[in-house]
Amino acid sequence: MPDWKELEKGFDSRVRTKGRAVAVTFLDAEPKGISKFSGIEPAGCSFWRLASAGRTFYTVPADHFNCAVGAYTHNIQLPPDRVQETEATLGMMFNLRYVRPEEVPGIPRLSKEPVAIVYAPLGDAPLPPSVVIFTCRASAAMLLNEAAIRAGAGSTLPLLGRPSCMAIPAATLHGTATSLGCIGNRIYTNLGEDEVYIIVPGAKLEAVADALGIIVSANAALEEYSRGRQASLSTA
Repeated sequence: MPDWKELEKGFDSRVRTKGRAVAVTFLDAEPKGISKFSGIEPAGCSFWRLASAGRTFYTVPADHFNCAVGAYTHNIQLPPDRVQETEATLGMMFNLRYVRPEEVPGIPRLSKEPVAIVYAPLGDAPLPPSVVIFTCRASAAMLLNEAAIRAGAGSTLPLLGRPSCMAIPAATLHGTATSLGCIGNRIYTNLGEDEVYIIVPGAKLEAVADALGIIVSANAALEEYSRGRQASLSTA
């Protein structure tokens, strides 16, 4: 198993991120030796905030029932007495003209409902992550994206938006995803107005980490080159 602490240190030494990178692992059974989440949160993306701040825990489907959209993207089945919440939430979004009905079938979803989901800071990951979430500004996102491409972990996905949580299944299915977030996510996670997400498939994380060193060095050289050109060629 990779040394997650060293991987996190490697990322932190090369790119500036907000909080700690979050490892998310989908499981077919509840894990042993990991604390089960206790409490209530308004949405599944709230767990990103808790893990980024240093907590390691796992959730079960019921912990995700408060967000019908997040439950949909994670293929979590709402209980019969709450099934109508999905239609009610989508109906509100349709009425606001925030989402068009024809967009819904194209929203990425996990292939099956997880029995448990583990959230942890990357360096404290108790299990190999399915995906890793980096919260960063555009300049750091650029470097992570370029590293993912070099590592063969890129994707042809467009820049993703609402709902933010669809970036997780999108990354598991297609490769590294970049998300601008959505208004709900920005509230629930305290995402800054100048921050975005890069979501890397866990299986490709080591390759992206290795490529990041090359990309950072290349960008440093290209920055010097470009500044020289700017100084000598710009007359405006």
